[in-house]
Amino acid sequence: MTSTVQELDSRENDGITVSLLWSPPTNELTVHVYDASVGAGFDLAASPAEAVEIFHHPFAYAAARGVGFAETLATA
Repeated sequence: MTSTVQELDSRENDGITVSLLWSPPTNELTVHVYDASVGAGFDLAASPAEAVEIFHHPFAYAAARGVGFAETLATA
């Protein structure tokens, strides 16, 4: 089975991965941020007009929207 979500862009620095994702069936864009050092991340919905800006500055947008890191359920 193939995923319906496509990765449009991705970058990684110091264990933090930021991905710009697109869901063709719903035409929704999401910026996904994951910090491997703490095992937590968050998702931000993005309109087409702001998707690239959110991709480049996800922490600023998360703070403005009151979004914080969510602890992952899996523990090592």
